[in-house]
Amino acid sequence: MKGSRKRAYIGIDIGGTNLRLALVDDQGTMLHKTRCRTDIHHGRQAFITLLDKGIQALMRAAGESGVEPAGIGAGVPGLVSNEGHVYVSVNLRPLDGVNLRDELQALTGLPTVVANDVNAFAFGEHRYGAGREYKSFLMVTLGTGVGGGLILDGRVWTGADGVAGEFGHMTVEPEGRPCPCGNRGCLEQYASASALVAAAKEMLRRNGDLFGAGHHQGELSTRMLAAAAQGGNPEALALFAGAGRYLGIACASVANLLNLEAVIVGGGVAASFDLLGESMRQEVVARAFPIPGKRLMIRQAALGDDGGVLGSAALAMNILHGRDS
Repeated sequence: MKGSRKRAYIGIDIGGTNLRLALVDDQGTMLHKTRCRTDIHHGRQAFITLLDKGIQALMRAAGESGVEPAGIGAGVPGLVSNEGHVYVSVNLRPLDGVNLRDELQALTGLPTVVANDVNAFAFGEHRYGAGREYKSFLMVTLGTGVGGGLILDGRVWTGADGVAGEFGHMTVEPEGRPCPCGNRGCLEQYASASALVAAAKEMLRRNGDLFGAGHHQGELSTRMLAAAAQGGNPEALALFAGAGRYLGIACASVANLLNLEAVIVGGGVAASFDLLGESMRQEVVARAFPIPGKRLMIRQAALGDDGGVLGSAALAMNILHGRDS
C-alpha cells in the first residue's frame, strides 16, 4: 500500500442483464458504484474491454478519493473453477473457456479472484448481511433460475472442482419437467421466476380470467403474480406456495445432509419471501429429521442488489490478507 492511503477493493457482479461494479472499503462501505447493461453480444473481447473500462473508472475514482485499489473480485453466473476458469456460463456463452481471473489481472495488475456469482453473494451476506450470525448456511437465489452457494464453517465451500452449490439442479420430481441442463425435474423448473410465469401462463391458457383483468399471457411477470397474491388471489397464492413447497423439499434434504444453521433467500423472487417462506418452513419441518429441521432458520437476504459486489469485494479482501474464503 502506498503511503498511508486507505485500501479499497473493486467488487464486480456480472449478471445476465446488468453489470454492477463498486469500490468497497475494509468495512464494507461502498465508496463508489456503477451499473450498465451486460452487453455480451459483441463477443468475449468486447465484453472484457467493457469490464476493463468500468474497472479503470473506479480506479480513477479511488485516486480522487485518496484510496488505494488493492484487489478485484468478480462474480460470474455459471460453473467457475477455484482458479477463475469459466467452464460454462449459460447466459454469457462468450465467456465459456476463458480464465477471467488471468484476463483481469493482466489488464489491471491487481490481485484478482473470480467466483460463481451466488458464492460471491453468499460471502457478502456472511460478511455484511443476514448471514453474519451464522457459520454455516445455504444461500439460495431465486431469479430467472435458482442458484445456490454454501458457507461452511465460515468459508465458501466450492468442492473439488469449484462447482459445488448447484442447488437449482437438485431433482425434486424424478420424472418431472425437462431442464435445459439435460436432467428432468430440477428444482429450477418449479421454483424460479421463469417457472412461476410458465405455470401461470398454463393456468391462463385453461382459464383466461384467473388473475384479474389485464393479465394476458404475454404480459405476465412475477411482480404481477405477487401483486395478485398479496391481493388475495387464490391461484396466485397457490403458485407461490407451490414454489415454497418445492424449495422446502430440497432444503430438507440439505438440512439432513449438512445440519446447517440457516437458509438465506435472495434474488428477485425473494422480494415475495412472505408468499413462499412459510410453505418452505412447513416442508422442512415435515421432511427433515427433528434436530436439523428445528435448527434450520429460513431468512430473507439483507443486501439486495448490492450483495454480489460486496461479496466479490470481500473475497478480494481475503486474498490480500491471506485468508481462505
